Amino acid sequence: MSTRERLLEATQELLWERGYVGMSPKAIQREAGAGQGSMYHHFAGKHDLALAAIRRTAERMRAAADADLSGPGTAADRIGAYLRREREVLRGCPVGRLTQDPDVIADPELRRPVDELFDWLRTRLSEVVAEGVRAGELDAALDPEDTAAAIAAAVQGGYVLARAAQSAEPFEHAVRGALGLIRTKS
Repeated sequence: MSTRERLLEATQELLWERGYVGMSPKAIQREAGAGQGSMYHHFAGKHDLALAAIRRTAERMRAAADADLSGPGTAADRIGAYLRREREVLRGCPVGRLTQDPDVIADPELRRPVDELFDWLRTRLSEVVAEGVRAGELDAALDPEDTAAAIAAAVQGGYVLARAAQSAEPFEHAVRGALGLIRTKS
């Protein structure tokens, strides 16, 4: 792995673990096994590196969600695949956790990839719900946008509750609750 890649990977991990404010250039360099000169050769500074890492994390999350939501099966099957995907629940969502970081939220450039990911996710979930309603697989009374927002909120809220309880059980309850929203018509 190149030095640039090690720096990005280390920054992604540190953002997930500590957030922007808790992540120092020295910690990034130590985690990546890279010197200060290497860091500043590839990136203008902490902000530039964090932005690249946030974008990469958001892109990876989008690709994983899109694979689930574009996969085979009914709308309910695809949403179920998204909800049931294996996650590191007790670590929280690597992008969702950034919404609690005051430095990320206050910086429009750092916040943009976070906003874009969640906007895309709600839109994509809404499309899948609408497909299911049109195909008669899901209840016609479901509002696609509201249902998509509830599914996204269940996942993000499930992370928060699981971390607070130090147990995956609250996340699993949130997933089962979200699945109940899209129960197929009988």
